[in-house]
Amino acid sequence: MCVAVPVQIVAILPDDMLRGRVGGGSTELHLSSLLLSEPVAAGDYVIMHAGFALHKVSPTEVEESLALFRSLAGTPSIR
Repeated sequence: MCVAVPVQIVAILPDDMLRGRVGGGSTELHLSSLLLSEPVAAGDYVIMHAGFALHKVSPTEVEESLALFRSLAGTPSIR
């Protein structure tokens, strides 16, 4: 199963790379901006999958996605 996650852009790096923060925590990662159709700035949110920023999203969409992920994480798996 593949999951795309919301990431907040922390910094714009050289060579089409971005540094982002996941879930409002302290975990930071590098991702490529090559697939983005519009420019982003520090503070913006994007959806990331497999190391690529796919598209920009609003803070409201981010909160909804994170609430859903948190809800799923608290749900016991059914077998």
